[in-house]
Amino acid sequence: MSEAEYADLLRRREQALGPAYRLFYDDPVHLVRGEGVWLFDAEGRRYLDCYNNVASVGHCHPYVVEALARQAATLNTHTRYLHENVVAYAERLQATMPDELDTCMFVCTGTEANDLAFRIARMVTGQQGAIVAEDAYHGNSMVVTTLSTAEYPAADRPAWLATVEPPNPYRGTFRYGEEGLGPKYAGRAGEAITQLARAGHRPAMFMSCGIFDSNGALVPPEGYYREVFAQVRAAGGLCVADEVQSGLCRLGDHVWGYQDSGVVPDIVTLGKPIGDGHPLAAVVTTRDIAAAFARKFSYFNTFGGNPVSAAVGLAVLDVIERENVLHRVHDMGRLLQPRLRGLMERHERVGDVRGKGLFWGIELVTDRATREPDRAAAGQVRDRLRQQGVLVGTTGPYGNVVKIRPPLVFAPEHAELLLDPLDAILASLG
Repeated sequence: MSEAEYADLLRRREQALGPAYRLFYDDPVHLVRGEGVWLFDAEGRRYLDCYNNVASVGHCHPYVVEALARQAATLNTHTRYLHENVVAYAERLQATMPDELDTCMFVCTGTEANDLAFRIARMVTGQQGAIVAEDAYHGNSMVVTTLSTAEYPAADRPAWLATVEPPNPYRGTFRYGEEGLGPKYAGRAGEAITQLARAGHRPAMFMSCGIFDSNGALVPPEGYYREVFAQVRAAGGLCVADEVQSGLCRLGDHVWGYQDSGVVPDIVTLGKPIGDGHPLAAVVTTRDIAAAFARKFSYFNTFGGNPVSAAVGLAVLDVIERENVLHRVHDMGRLLQPRLRGLMERHERVGDVRGKGLFWGIELVTDRATREPDRAAAGQVRDRLRQQGVLVGTTGPYGNVVKIRPPLVFAPEHAELLLDPLDAILASLG
């Protein structure tokens, strides 16, 4: 593609899609093909994808693509007709979770899953309030955007919403080295419940992610979720685990992130990774909660859980099992941990490194003593890695955390292609 054609495509996009849409990078990447951990642009340049969890088992995995094409060429309708794929996929998902979580409701996106979870929680509990983390992100519908406190000013929050301080032992109220970090941060849930009560509300739900992605890839400390869940349930609310970021083997020890904390949520929401790029998402809950909801409402989603989507979901689970993905992610996490944390020893701009499995955040600061966030440096690292053929993201409330979240088929040879230029770029920043 010539420079003129590239510029024309940008112009057409802006005209057709409008100003609300955003592109990564000042000089956007024009991608045309993907394979495994690799993405290819219109000029044939190859990029190592260290950002996209959507293509969970790799871009265009041939087994998943074949399953999609075969079912699309046979039949695609919806869940109001009986179909083996839909039932089998629900059973396979349930088999990855504790016995209590035995009922699936299918949607198309993580936003829809979280929207439905909140609707269920409000109906079942008879309460209206919600508790989420400060600077949370859970999706983009009207209601779920309200739950996404990273997206708008605190002054605009409704009275039915309360927030908790996320468990950030680097930058938060309670720091590394203190005892009882989990219970200390969990105490913030009690404060949120009190805040709701003052506004005349009780919590219908507490919703949280297993890795606190939008907060900068925070791993919950020991005991945190057990304590929070106990407090929320004592107040009559349900506990919702948003697994769109932390789920499907991403953290390396269990299939789902909440399992790391030894808790069983009342509702689990799943999104993009379960479809390997196909729009597939789900709400998984208990039979009692689903039955209580069904006493007042039926549920239907035209495309949620259609036979093609179910075929894709089944194929992704097949790949997870056949390619031993969970074990591989665990091993990659053990490989990456010392290498990434070693960056702190060599580079003063690296204030903290945290994460597990194949989800890591590198927090950059201008000064280690003051912990002043360095958003500009994080942007430079992201942009310069792109120039060297590696795609990463940035996250966190200050935009100063370099986010590393590659497809689950990321391997040791790919790690070297990420770590060497990352080390060199950090060194060049001084």
